[in-house]
Amino acid sequence: MAARTMQAARCPTDELSLTNCAVVSEKDLQSGQHVTVKTTPNHKFAFTVKTHHTVAPGSIAFSLPQRKWAGLSIGQEVEVSNYTFDKSKQCIGAMTIEIDFLQKKSTDSSPYDSDKMAAEFIQQFNNQAFSVTQQLVFSFCDKLFGLVVKDIEAMDASILKGEAASAKKPQKIDVGLMVGNSQVIFEKAESSSLTLVGKAKTKEARQTIINPDWNFEKMGIGGLDKEFSDIFRRAFASRVFPPDIVEQMGCKHVKGILLFGPPGCGKTLMARQIGKMLNAREPKVVNGPEILNKYVGESEANIRKLFAEAEEEQKRLGANSGLHIIIFDELDAICKQRGTGASSTGVHDTVVNQLLSKIDGVEQLNNILVIGMTNRPDLIDDALMRPGRFEVKMEIGLPDEKGRVQILNIHTSKMRGYNLLAPDVDIIELAAETKNYSGAELEGLVRAAQSTAMNRHIKATSTVEVDMERAEKLQVTRTDFIGSLNNDIKPAFGTNQEDYSSYIMNGIIKWGDAVTHVMDDGELLVQQTKNSDRTPLVAVLLEGPPHSGKTALAAKIAEDSQFPFIKICSPDKMIGHSEISKCQAIKKVFDDAYKSQLSCVVVDDIERLLDYVPIGPRFSNMVLQALLVLLKKPPPKGRKLLIIGTTSRKDVLQEMEMLDAFSTTIHAPNISTGEQLVDALELLGSFTDKERAKIAQQLKGKRVWIGIKKLLVLIEMSLQMDQDYRVTKFLSLLRDEGADRSFYE
Repeated sequence: MAARTMQAARCPTDELSLTNCAVVSEKDLQSGQHVTVKTTPNHKFAFTVKTHHTVAPGSIAFSLPQRKWAGLSIGQEVEVSNYTFDKSKQCIGAMTIEIDFLQKKSTDSSPYDSDKMAAEFIQQFNNQAFSVTQQLVFSFCDKLFGLVVKDIEAMDASILKGEAASAKKPQKIDVGLMVGNSQVIFEKAESSSLTLVGKAKTKEARQTIINPDWNFEKMGIGGLDKEFSDIFRRAFASRVFPPDIVEQMGCKHVKGILLFGPPGCGKTLMARQIGKMLNAREPKVVNGPEILNKYVGESEANIRKLFAEAEEEQKRLGANSGLHIIIFDELDAICKQRGTGASSTGVHDTVVNQLLSKIDGVEQLNNILVIGMTNRPDLIDDALMRPGRFEVKMEIGLPDEKGRVQILNIHTSKMRGYNLLAPDVDIIELAAETKNYSGAELEGLVRAAQSTAMNRHIKATSTVEVDMERAEKLQVTRTDFIGSLNNDIKPAFGTNQEDYSSYIMNGIIKWGDAVTHVMDDGELLVQQTKNSDRTPLVAVLLEGPPHSGKTALAAKIAEDSQFPFIKICSPDKMIGHSEISKCQAIKKVFDDAYKSQLSCVVVDDIERLLDYVPIGPRFSNMVLQALLVLLKKPPPKGRKLLIIGTTSRKDVLQEMEMLDAFSTTIHAPNISTGEQLVDALELLGSFTDKERAKIAQQLKGKRVWIGIKKLLVLIEMSLQMDQDYRVTKFLSLLRDEGADRSFYE
């Protein structure tokens, strides 16, 4: 707008006179524009304007403090022209303001917090022009204060870009633009009886909404760098930008973040640190079950109370309102799917309805951030998960090796500082050994190692006392950590060594090329699972006659893979289970496997899992359908899964159309020749050389058919006899075994 002549007028309402804006007709200018008002050829004053319908076109209305400062009289003609701020040089970094009670008769001796005052001032006058010597009225805690701007320093341009502050001395300016991260310092007038308390007395380097020196290790968060940067990009990037740019883009801030994942991976910790890292007020932390109340309507009232402060502030300050953070722990306790409650009261449903309307209902709030946490995202109502509510869904999974190094460094940093960690403790080695450990389990491991170390310094006398001389030299060593790793702390989502070691307690007897081929093929499939991005799911069926050692081979392939997650889904764990609970148990094994980067699931004895018997024939169709789905379901992005199934009835699986679910089939044969049987005896080392020669002579050129598992039983039975009869007994047992099944010629 070119300069135009306007007439000075009186501010139409007391409320408008507290805004520090010049008031104009909407036909002349728009709210939020900045103008310069030229009163004499040598005097110019900067103002931000606001429109009001009572102001006549061609008039510009000023409050009494503004007229006093600019030396204006009612009806005076002034020259008004547009003013544009140079954001790189004219944003206010720090502004010093002299403060006193507006009217001497309204003085009181109660202390006023200058920090709260500064926060309120920035919210009320955000995006407004201020000049040195300017006078204005400020309302705080229902009291009116008279202010005079004493000094303005420009904000360092590098801070505006989100970088660390440069070492240059701040530039003094006469006119500046108030922004969300400006600093306001209040100093009371010399003769004032006002009492000020708070830290905002000195100028300090002011940063953006996020602290640039943000350090994960100091904050006690490890292994979540990528998740944190994703949350920042989605939820906070729009809040760092000046409000006017956000408004021009028509951008609405993200209002909800849902953190989900296995227990102990840092969801609650991350939510707590988000609250600390922002220049927002202290977050409200709510445990889901605390909301619920036995009285009708009280649970909904508890939800409304959480949002009341944010609603009140938004009505009062609009776009300049500060950020209110509400953290819901155990969100699934109150936000279950509606219509699924067993009770007829439907309390959960009304609580969910209340929360839905508060986060993104008819009256929208733009100054809230709700963070929900759960390890059961499947239970939460769908309406909460849509964009506009919990739109940022972030899985906080098990930490990778780099993350485990960070977490272990956090939990051992204090010990390292006081020289209580022995030099032989290698954090990188520990991180490599703790595959699939969650953050909480790693913290538990450090605690267990500390307890072991302390236990060494307790005298085992009639009374329990500490050996003070040796306690001075206390150090937590590598042995303490390895001992705790092997005995005390086991990962919830990991390999259960007792589980699969029982299947291979006698080792793998490589009695012929057939066994070597099975192991080699297994190794190839393990490498394929690890290295191929095209096949994140590899399913193999290990089939063969009963007692041929299929389960032992599958367990050995799984153990050799060194995958962080190995589980054996075995029928012996599901004795007496109903069909539904069996399906749920199998599904849980697979769900747990999806949480790890690399997993191996052994589905043992498939026909037993399916309750198959040849008489009838009968099997569980429900379990069959569940297995068919799980065998074909690819793991989530970035995760890899190897499934090894074992069966003695390939023909039955063929009829059930289950073979197609496996990528490939490997045959585990029985011992079929006398030579192979003698080789097996030699590897087992049970008989003497002389006895083996005798057995070899009897079996030369003959065909046998026996599984390695059954052979072990026959050998152990024969060894109970006297030395002279052992061979005879063994051959007799072998003949009987063959005669029963026509396997022996």
